[in-house]
Amino acid sequence: MLEVVQPLARHAAPSVVLQWTRQGSSLGPAEDLDYGITLLRAAQNGVITSPMVRLYRPAPTVAFGQRDARLPGFARAQQACRAHGFAPVVRRAGGRAAAYHAGSVVVDHIQRDQDAMQGFQDRFAGFGEMFAQVFRNAGVPAAVGEIPGEYCPGEYSVHTPLPPGPGGAARGPVKLAGTAQRVVKGAWLFSSSVVVEDPAPIRDVLVDVYEALGLDWDPATAGAATDAAPGVDVETFAAGLRAAYRPVEDRPWADLLQAVPPQ
Repeated sequence: MLEVVQPLARHAAPSVVLQWTRQGSSLGPAEDLDYGITLLRAAQNGVITSPMVRLYRPAPTVAFGQRDARLPGFARAQQACRAHGFAPVVRRAGGRAAAYHAGSVVVDHIQRDQDAMQGFQDRFAGFGEMFAQVFRNAGVPAAVGEIPGEYCPGEYSVHTPLPPGPGGAARGPVKLAGTAQRVVKGAWLFSSSVVVEDPAPIRDVLVDVYEALGLDWDPATAGAATDAAPGVDVETFAAGLRAAYRPVEDRPWADLLQAVPPQ
């Protein structure tokens, strides 16, 4: 299922060995989410003892939050997903509905941690800044923070401003990445969906999904990194993210959350 690349990090303490993994293909929309939880439980139970970063390009998926599933329009929203070729799933962590597809990359960081709640909020800020810096290194002027009217709103969304449209018309920022976190006793999973390419299907499915759910949002906030930098692609982001981990390969995980130096 996973291609385990030579560990990137070795520390004097043998318990700190970062494993970078690339999943060759999607296991299926629900199965991809479930496998992240499986890895989390493996870390909790001591089967996985080293930090692990798992990357994969997902099948077209709309991941709903628990609150979405309780809304009267949820069944209609599920139908809208299927009409657009997206599978509806309900995730165990995170806020409102978010969409991703093969032009996206999902990044799961799984770590065994005896005090997993410590640093909970710092992880949101740190990982968000790391993703934003990876984008900046690739020529995408990314920043961290909630943008007005965004889908699945969050304080630590990664976003990018857009260049002016036809006739110099101003365009607002678009969301590039949302993050969610699941903490269990002794371990944590930090999961991020990053939209790099092909924004139109994301925008189209979210318009119908949010209308069915009765939730207000601004469709102009749905986009991809290619809206700001047409030459970027998933592999560019994945390579930049792997490079972001290397400079701190001999330090504890917390140092990974420092800003990544420009390349």
